[in-house]
Amino acid sequence: MVEIIDTTLRDAHQSLIATRLSTEDMLPILEKMDNIGFYSLEVWGGATFDAAMRFLREDPWERLRIIRERIKRTKLQMLLRGQNVVGYKHYPDDVVEKFVELAYKDGIDIFRVFDALNDVRNMKVAIRKVKEVGAEVQGAICYTTGSLFTNQYYMRLVEELMDLD
Repeated sequence: MVEIIDTTLRDAHQSLIATRLSTEDMLPILEKMDNIGFYSLEVWGGATFDAAMRFLREDPWERLRIIRERIKRTKLQMLLRGQNVVGYKHYPDDVVEKFVELAYKDGIDIFRVFDALNDVRNMKVAIRKVKEVGAEVQGAICYTTGSLFTNQYYMRLVEELMDLD
């Protein structure tokens, strides 16, 4: 069975309009998206957390709770920057763990965890905590080209991710 993850509410406006879609702008489409039958909707994380506060003057946690109230059938997922969480620097393990706990409590069912440098060590704490709270975790790898980035390089990353407990 093929299942579809829709990233419109996180990545589309992040990539196309500098993450400026307000919560109010999202409200009219949420019920329709919920009824389509997607496996999940990626609605949070990446730059949406920062942009909600900095440019839209919105509380990203409140945004998540509002979306969760309106999305009844479909799992919600987020993009988590591993040890960087949703920020631009590394945070201590306890911050990563608390963030995952609260995001799960407020409605995130699936955490897609990545590290921009493909350093699996920076994903370990988040992945462990996601499993601990009972949510679904997706380990993600950043793809690029170049002589260093061979099939073997990517296979090694997959093996490292699979070896995390």
